[in-house]
Amino acid sequence: GRLEAVTQQMGYHPQYLDSFLKMQHYLMHMDGPLPFDCRHYIAIMAAARHQCRYLVNLHMLQFLRAGGDPQWLRGLDFIPPKLRNLNEINKILAHRPWLITKEHIEKLLKISEWSWSLAELVHAVVLLAHCHALASFVFGCGCEQDEGPGGRGSLKSLSPGNQCFCEATAGNGCSQELLRINRKRSLDSCMELDSLRERMQRIHIETEGREDARLLQQDREEGEGQEAEVGVQDGSLAAEHRSDPSVGLSPLTDTDGEITGATNLACYMQDPDFGYQDFARRDEDQTQVFRVQDYSWEDHGFSLVNRLYSDIGHLLDEKFRMVDGLQSSAMAKRQGCEPSVFKRGIWNYIHCMFGIRYDDYDYAEVNQLLERMLKVYIKTVTCYPEKTNSEMFDRFWKQFKHSEKVHVNLLILEARMQAELLYALQAITQYMI
Repeated sequence: GRLEAVTQQMGYHPQYLDSFLKMQHYLMHMDGPLPFDCRHYIAIMAAARHQCRYLVNLHMLQFLRAGGDPQWLRGLDFIPPKLRNLNEINKILAHRPWLITKEHIEKLLKISEWSWSLAELVHAVVLLAHCHALASFVFGCGCEQDEGPGGRGSLKSLSPGNQCFCEATAGNGCSQELLRINRKRSLDSCMELDSLRERMQRIHIETEGREDARLLQQDREEGEGQEAEVGVQDGSLAAEHRSDPSVGLSPLTDTDGEITGATNLACYMQDPDFGYQDFARRDEDQTQVFRVQDYSWEDHGFSLVNRLYSDIGHLLDEKFRMVDGLQSSAMAKRQGCEPSVFKRGIWNYIHCMFGIRYDDYDYAEVNQLLERMLKVYIKTVTCYPEKTNSEMFDRFWKQFKHSEKVHVNLLILEARMQAELLYALQAITQYMI
């Protein structure tokens, strides 16, 4: 199945996979401040920043299963203002997290009809960071290739209950309790899938009819409908297009009635040209270097996130510790150093790209430990994963095992996620103070 691409890759390191699945399941499907449909929509917004169709398609389907309004899938113009207001920190966290300030937090929390609570915002921040980092893993390990040309892969291979990637992991150390919960979800969801397909088919028939009428009218007025084509290309929609229910509607059904994936991700983001810029080239008046000695996950972030979103801190911390404990003796041996030294070099290099520095670390070690091709690969997967291709994965470290390459991608996933969380949680702390 298509979804199993992630668990197959992580399955090279089953202990890590176990902790990943527990956190993923808790974040998306257990009690928490945010409604279930909103969680999946926030995941769509986050994945769209990196044009990750794999995750967008997954969460589109789960959004509908959770009872989400299909109209929201037409894009950000059709969602409640409260959710749409999250777009700014989604954009900043995804590309330049050092720009987030307490003012961004204050704007979301200010008393109004659309204000967020602190608990809701922490849940949303963890979701955003998780999906941004997971997009890096998806591209880094080539899972996105499963979408096929044009990115509209069929979603029929998504198992109805496979909502936290669990069904592929029975032999990979996933906890029995988690498997039991998901098998029950699977049974409960089987009938639901047929209902979902019927809903999607109805939407498709209705919007097809409106689209035909609109095109006929447009052909009469403009000859070839060029204005509509330009609107799709540049991501901007004219007023009359916004009123058309078919514009931006991502999930469709094909001629066999199978649900197919997103056709256009532009409707899920604003300011698509906003991307990563080297932290070292920032303007002098912008944010200073983030020093871990002043604000760290262990001493500050963990307690704050755990207090506002119960137990998620423990699950995140377990995941960070698990990736740090993975065996990497072969990789380190080839580089002529201790495993812990090698992993710290990768971790600190990733944090350095986001402006996070450790006073007790000699950054000259990075250039000694990491060869150029590896550094290029790490930076691409971390900062602009959508530019990664399968050839890059094959080319870097040809002499290394596949499992060792996956290990590097797990380090990227966790280091990136922690970096985003540190900036966001520090801004929340400053707001609270």
